[in-house]
Amino acid sequence: MLKKLSLIVVSAVSAFAMHNAEININDKDLEIGAKFDLGQFSNTVAPDTTYLGMTYLSGSEDNSNSNIDGYVEANFLMKQEIDNTGLLFGIGLKANYTQVNGNKFITVPLGLELGYSFLTRLPVTIGTEFYYAPESLAFAKAENFLEYRFTATLEVIDKGSLVVGYRTIDTNIENRFGSQTYNQSAYFGFKFSF
Repeated sequence: MLKKLSLIVVSAVSAFAMHNAEININDKDLEIGAKFDLGQFSNTVAPDTTYLGMTYLSGSEDNSNSNIDGYVEANFLMKQEIDNTGLLFGIGLKANYTQVNGNKFITVPLGLELGYSFLTRLPVTIGTEFYYAPESLAFAKAENFLEYRFTATLEVIDKGSLVVGYRTIDTNIENRFGSQTYNQSAYFGFKFSF
């Protein structure tokens, strides 16, 4: 009975949460992801500050210089607005997996995220992300990892935004010369809060 009651409470709380889901595409790639607001599940965590999520990217070899498989990541992010200025600052980590040129690639990159929200009639947020894993956080055949993104979102309806961005994901493999770019491309998509 206690388990059923706990499940009902968690389901009710998550129904009012500010989680988000995002889908990004271009002519060759598909990226889908979701982040869950942990503040909606615990009174000890402020809402809209701590997120746990998953992302899947089906990258095309047309936007890569390597033979690639699907890219999967689990991510954790803490972010906060600085003194009601509209400036957002976040720190996070990811655990990712893919195969590049037939080699397993696993890293745990650490990262920074910055954003600025313009309080206009239609809210606009611009942001950047930078994640890096040196050799000490690289496993299997991975040598290191680098990801950076630039994004802009425009909230066109309540809890619904348009997204445009540019990403570069480098998945460097041991004993290879040069950078193995997993994906380098512009994209657009939708972001939903729920």
